[in-house]
Amino acid sequence: MTLLPTAGARRRRPAADDGDRGALSAPDWRRPAVRWGMGGTHVLLLVLLVVVGLGPMLLLAKFAVTPTQDILRTPMAVFPNGIAWENLERAWNDVQISRYFLNTVWLALGSWAVQLVVATTGGYALSVLRPRYGRVVQALVLSTMFVPAVVLLVPLYLTILDPPLLGRSLVDSFWAVWLPAGASAFNVLLVQRFFDSLPREVFEAARVDGAGPYRLFWSVVLPMSKPILGVVSVFAVIASWKDFLWPLLVLKDPAIQPLSVRLPAIEASTDLGVFLAALAIATVLPVAMFLAFQRLFLRGAGLGGAVKG
Repeated sequence: MTLLPTAGARRRRPAADDGDRGALSAPDWRRPAVRWGMGGTHVLLLVLLVVVGLGPMLLLAKFAVTPTQDILRTPMAVFPNGIAWENLERAWNDVQISRYFLNTVWLALGSWAVQLVVATTGGYALSVLRPRYGRVVQALVLSTMFVPAVVLLVPLYLTILDPPLLGRSLVDSFWAVWLPAGASAFNVLLVQRFFDSLPREVFEAARVDGAGPYRLFWSVVLPMSKPILGVVSVFAVIASWKDFLWPLLVLKDPAIQPLSVRLPAIEASTDLGVFLAALAIATVLPVAMFLAFQRLFLRGAGLGGAVKG
C-alpha cells in the first residue's frame, strides 16, 4: 500500500522539474503581472538591440541621401528639404568611388581565393593525411597566433620589397596583399578542427575504392565541407574589405588603392553628403554578403559534423 504513493510521486516529479527549469516557474508565468512585465522586458531588449545594431547603418543610409546643409543643421530630421539622390551619383562618378570599389572587390576576391586554398590544403594535410611531423607543424602554426601582427609589419614589408626567387618588388601590386593574406593560422586551425569532425569511415571507403590523396580531397572532403568553407569565405572577405594599414603600406599608387585607404584620403576635399554616400556604398557588399550567406555562416560556426545520425 505504501508503494503506490511513492510511485505516483516519482511519476509526477519530472513534470514538476520541467516546469521549474527556468528562472520563472509555470505558476509564476500564469500571474498577469509577471507575464506582462517579462513580455515588456523582452520587447524593450529587442528594441535596444535593433537600435544599437541597425541604428548606425540606418543613420548612414539616411545621411547618404541627405543634403549637406540638412546634415549639419538638423541631422535627426527626416529629410526636411527633400532627398538628395545626386549624392550617390556624385560619389560613384565624380569622386571615382566606382574605381576604388572595383579595386576593393579584386583585393577581396584574391585574398579569399588564397586564404581558401591555404586553409583547406593545410587543414587537410594536418587532419586527414596526418604526416609524422604533423604535430610539430600544427604547433608551429599555432605559435604564430601569439605574435602581434604589428611586429610582423617590418619583416613582411621587406619580404614584399625584395621577395626571394622573384627578383622584382611586389609593391604596388595586388599580389602584395593577396599572398600575405594566405598566412592565416586561424583559418588553417579552424578548417582542421572541422575536418577532424568528419567521419573517417568515408575516407577509408574512398581509399578502398582507389581514391588517392588529391581525389579524396577534391571529391570527398571538399563537398562535405561547405559550412566551414562559407565561414572562412565570410571571414576572408570582411577582413580584406576593412583592412587599412597593410594596403596603405604596399599600394602607394592611388589608382589601385581600395576604399579603406582612399576614403580617409578624400575626406577633407569632399562634400560631407557625398562623402557619407561613399561610406554607405562601401558598406553595401559586406552587409549583402552576410545576409546572403548568414544561414551557411551560422551553420558552419557550430563546427558540427558533416553526416547526421
